[in-house]
Amino acid sequence: MKKSFVRLGSNSNFRRVYRYGKSKANKLLVMIVLKRESGPNSYGFSVSKKVGNSVVRHHITRLLRESVRELDARVENSYDIVIVARSSCSECGLKEIKSAVEHLFKIHGILK
Repeated sequence: MKKSFVRLGSNSNFRRVYRYGKSKANKLLVMIVLKRESGPNSYGFSVSKKVGNSVVRHHITRLLRESVRELDARVENSYDIVIVARSSCSECGLKEIKSAVEHLFKIHGILK
């Protein structure tokens, strides 16, 4: 069974991460990270209408979720993380997105 992760949830949590978090980006994604006191990592995903229609947006969201599911065990705990998809990722597959997510984890310095 695949390991699940905690979702960021409410709009207020997203706004808090956007406002106080540190942002890093690459060609496909933007990652905003905010350190918390304790607990497991919480992830939120944002895929705007600029990326594509609802089918494309949902596909990108599923790819992002799967990438995070595979990489979460290697990420340090106690972070709120928002991943924003850029329009250039609409044509990408799981391999490219997972690589982009891992790259951003390394840039933020939270990969074990």
